Amino acid sequence: MKDGEVKSLENIIKTHVSDAEDRSEMERILYGGNHTELDVGTAAKEKANAIGIDFKAYKVPAAAEQTRSPRLVRLAAIQNKIVVPTSAPIIEQRDAIFRRIEQIVEVAALAGANVVCLQECWTGPFFFCTREKQPWMEFAESAQHGESFQLISELAKRHRMVIVSPILERDDKRSTIWNTAVVVDQTGRYMGKHRKNHIPRVGDFNESTYYMEGDTGHPVFDTIYGKIAVNICYGRHHPLNWMMFGLNGAEVVFNPSATVGKLSEPLWGIEARNAAIANHYFSVGINRVGTEEFPNQFTSGDGAPAKTKFGHFYGSSYIAAPDGYRTPGLSRVDDGLLITEVDLNMCQQVRDKWLFNQTARFDMYAESLEEYIDEEFEPQIIR
Repeated sequence: MKDGEVKSLENIIKTHVSDAEDRSEMERILYGGNHTELDVGTAAKEKANAIGIDFKAYKVPAAAEQTRSPRLVRLAAIQNKIVVPTSAPIIEQRDAIFRRIEQIVEVAALAGANVVCLQECWTGPFFFCTREKQPWMEFAESAQHGESFQLISELAKRHRMVIVSPILERDDKRSTIWNTAVVVDQTGRYMGKHRKNHIPRVGDFNESTYYMEGDTGHPVFDTIYGKIAVNICYGRHHPLNWMMFGLNGAEVVFNPSATVGKLSEPLWGIEARNAAIANHYFSVGINRVGTEEFPNQFTSGDGAPAKTKFGHFYGSSYIAAPDGYRTPGLSRVDDGLLITEVDLNMCQQVRDKWLFNQTARFDMYAESLEEYIDEEFEPQIIR
């Protein structure tokens, strides 16, 4: 336990399941297979240890093919706490996180990461619980010209990696705010963005006070390392959202999130994994860590007393494969970096095996959904 929180499910298994055969069988049942660690050399491990992060590296191979070479890509998921108190000046909070992320990205580079994704709204605390506009709106920035883009662009170019940077976006042309994931390519070029499709109205996630549903559809970014997409946080609760990224050709879908244990932890290990299976792609669930305390009290609308703390954000970031396998999760309490080498050939191999796209009956469901959204819709109930 750390600060009253379990470090990780994997830590419990390691501590209490001592028999090697039992542990192997438990991994097969829980994770869909036994884990294969990825050798990333000593430099990355030493750097990770020096900066105090939970660092894990795995590989997920696909079957060898006669007509295609392996398409190996190293995916990286970063989870982190805020660094200084929320009472500190905004620039101090932001810059402290910038320095922390730069440290972790350096470890990812030493481990050979090709595509890196940060957590939802990574540049500051997850202040939406407060419903206050000031000073928090000062974290909002331009997707293409903001301070975070300048940092991420430089890091992407330096390490020749694609980086997904989820931020609070200020669109100055229309004077609107969005929850946005910015994609930067390996040259540091702004490649595009995706705005969050589904906005929560549950618990302390008062996000509609700040922004509304996105208007960018389900874009897929055709990078040199593969076709990637971003399903931001609450969108993971909507199967059709996951599906549309797959229909648009995504091979990897990142799910940068900020979610707390009492609300969603029973769902966390299921949703992204299920999406990978159903849509024949790799999914990457990323969640921040820690409990964040704010200067002023806020209420949750549930009759409970007002409070100043929001959390616990339980981390547990993981990567799932289209064949049903998933990696162990990162820590529930510590900053972390998960590296996973995947073979994108697995997407087609699993699609050919299960034929979900061929058996999906899209035409039938399209017709049914069209009927459902009609005001004259009548449920098909037989009595």
